[in-house]
Amino acid sequence: MTFLILTSLILGIFSGLILFSPENLHFLPQVTQGALALLLFCIGFDLAQERDLFQKIKGLPKIAAAVPFLIALGSLLGTLLISPLLNLRPGQGALVGAGFGWYSLSALIIAQTYDLTLAALALLTNVFREILAILLIPLIAAKLGHLPALAPGGAAAMDVTLPFIARSTSRQTALLALYSGTVLSLLVPILIPLLIRLLAA
Repeated sequence: MTFLILTSLILGIFSGLILFSPENLHFLPQVTQGALALLLFCIGFDLAQERDLFQKIKGLPKIAAAVPFLIALGSLLGTLLISPLLNLRPGQGALVGAGFGWYSLSALIIAQTYDLTLAALALLTNVFREILAILLIPLIAAKLGHLPALAPGGAAAMDVTLPFIARSTSRQTALLALYSGTVLSLLVPILIPLLIRLLAA
């Protein structure tokens, strides 16, 4: 699956550079939104086919409920550690990581209330996180297990990366991805303003 994803991405880049001009692609946002909606519909339909799914969810270890918070902690710690390499203060690094893959909202809040340069970095970081998640989820699921495959997508586990998680893992994990992505999405508008206040203090 990783090979198919990477091939599709490369073909898309090639087509965008060589075959099509921007004037002829006004329909592209509607096509991508429609494709994502169809994928999510199919995942929901597939989940509904397993009647005892919710019993299986109840049978998951209690640590499963902590998955989104562990992903959030890992994201923040990772950016704290790497921030000196980018000449950032640790708090600024954490601010970039606190987008958890939700590039549009995190960049917007940072741009409007803190710093445009850091907002651009947050945008690029979270966009690349989503692209890498799409590429890595099948590999992580195969090599490390189903639960670790939720981590790369972050907040996008509830939408953009959900089809890849569902395809690479199990129905249980797909439902857990919805939960994890939702919790992380709720954390973004709470954590980012809090970190900005701490940085401004």
